[in-house]
Amino acid sequence: MSGFIGDWHALLILVVAGFLPNEVWRWAGLWFGSGVDEGSEVLVWVRAVATAILAGVISQILVQPPGALATVPELLRYGAVAAGFAAFMLARRSTFAGVACGEIVLLAGKWWLG
Repeated sequence: MSGFIGDWHALLILVVAGFLPNEVWRWAGLWFGSGVDEGSEVLVWVRAVATAILAGVISQILVQPPGALATVPELLRYGAVAAGFAAFMLARRSTFAGVACGEIVLLAGKWWLG
């Protein structure tokens, strides 16, 4: 079992320091946000901020790719973003569809190029 899980201390630290603090806020958001109207100004603002953060992360990864992504050619990175944006628009502004499509194009292109 140790070979499958690896170092259980690292896994425990990951759960305690990474998962649990975030999970508390997710449950609090679920509890407090259950009564909020989807069309309210607060929720529209939250959605806009989340989209802006996602756009900022994508642009930073696109312009200054970290780690192994730096080995991916620029044309492939920009093409994946364009495909993701097209999927976003075609899927009625679905962020999930855009991110998933961009990731699939990026992985397929990297696999194709070797």
